[in-house]
Amino acid sequence: MSQLVSLSVNGQSHQIPVDDPHMPLLYALRDDLGLNNPRFGCGLAQCGACTVLVDGVASRSCAIPVSALEGKKITTIHGLGSPEKPHPLQAAWIEEQVNQCGYCINGWLMEGAALLAKTPKPTEAQIRQTFASLICRCGTHNAALRAVQRASGQI
Repeated sequence: MSQLVSLSVNGQSHQIPVDDPHMPLLYALRDDLGLNNPRFGCGLAQCGACTVLVDGVASRSCAIPVSALEGKKITTIHGLGSPEKPHPLQAAWIEEQVNQCGYCINGWLMEGAALLAKTPKPTEAQIRQTFASLICRCGTHNAALRAVQRASGQI
């Protein structure tokens, strides 16, 4: 029997019918709300492709049950910025031409945005530590680091 779970995603309230309260947030975002980001990567909270912000904290949506998120503010890459008004990190990402394939962009941007919100002028070591658990097969790690530095006004 389904129960309705109330989620606040990108500033909008949604009622999601849930059969299994342990269903990952990732499935609700993609299947019920039709968002194409975050992405399914490993399903084990290891790669970061599914990262969202939950009350401003970077969190892996493949490992968080929707039932644990009522009353929390969820932000996806869609809520970070828009083409007309990108988040400073999104603008820096474009300037630094970070992405190649783009599959992992979700994790990198969301982790970077959470870092900048907490630490407006992070050191290189802090940026590297933040990105340490993310996987990018294209090898754009150094460009991502520069984009965070650019967004923070350090370059």
